Amino acid sequence: MKAFDLNNLIRENIKGVAPYSSARDEYVSDGSDMVFLDANESPFNNGLNRYPDPQQRNLKKVLAEQEQLEVGNILVGNGSDEVLDLIFRAFCEPKLDNIISLPPTYGMYKVLAGINNIENREVLLTDKFQPNVEEILKTIDNNTKLIFICSPNNPTGNSFTTAKVTKLLENFSGLVVIDEAYLDFSEKESWIAKMNLYPNLIVTQTLSKAYGMAGIRLGLCFASEEIISVLNKIKPPYNVNELTQQKALEKILDKESLKTEVDYLLKERDRLLMELQKLNFVLQIFPSDANFMLVRIDDANTRYRQLLEMGIVVRNRSSQPLCANTLRFTVGTKEENNKLITALKMLQ
Repeated sequence: MKAFDLNNLIRENIKGVAPYSSARDEYVSDGSDMVFLDANESPFNNGLNRYPDPQQRNLKKVLAEQEQLEVGNILVGNGSDEVLDLIFRAFCEPKLDNIISLPPTYGMYKVLAGINNIENREVLLTDKFQPNVEEILKTIDNNTKLIFICSPNNPTGNSFTTAKVTKLLENFSGLVVIDEAYLDFSEKESWIAKMNLYPNLIVTQTLSKAYGMAGIRLGLCFASEEIISVLNKIKPPYNVNELTQQKALEKILDKESLKTEVDYLLKERDRLLMELQKLNFVLQIFPSDANFMLVRIDDANTRYRQLLEMGIVVRNRSSQPLCANTLRFTVGTKEENNKLITALKMLQ
């Protein structure tokens, strides 16, 4: 593996930052009946008058047990987008450094690069929607800090091969960020299991997809304790509110519901696939490890408008590289999928 030194990646100004110490960092309640007069909070107990735990300790403890990690390997954010933004701010020097993204992919990598004034070097996926590893390695220079990998990928739905991702991890001295937002719908093993092998690996996940908690905005980051400690220095002190922490803890403990709902969506995905294959204007259905399918059709713009007129909203991905004339269909409930299938049949 290529030599990796995290200290060479951290921005110089971040190295000297002293994190803000909040009242709830300085004193952590042990559950005893204390009088809290330290944080200028309202004393009137309504269940939410106190600041939330800035380190989300109860939530992280359960996550650490489930993933067989230490609490120090976990960062919790206000959605995955905050986690990704923290990674940019910790490791990428504006106007100097660059990152690599692999279109077609999740659009926030490019947006966050622009917000943080970081060059985004795009290396297109192959026609099989796999990373072009040789081209990626040619694109890397001394100022390349991050490579973003979304697997299963959005909007294509497929997972990247282990061999290709491994080659990038082993031949890049920067950080490889693997976004596993849709992993729960895949049979692939999480890259978290290989974190100890690759000190330059960061894995992000979310409760927005399989867990059905998009409304609470809860993102997860798994990495070495050294990487997490850097991110903790710059995260806002109370970035995850109390209600979000409570609902997230409740949901991650309910593995039975997660399995039931994922199984349901996978069966519906298979059924939707079979129905789409019967349509004469469907040209290609791409393999999916996610809760959606990317479908190439005869005229995506026209079909998108027709479906809108019938009260069905899908995503037109035709503007994305390699995605000409494609629509992305999220797998809904049986009733929702029936409405989609009926509408599509009427367009033949």
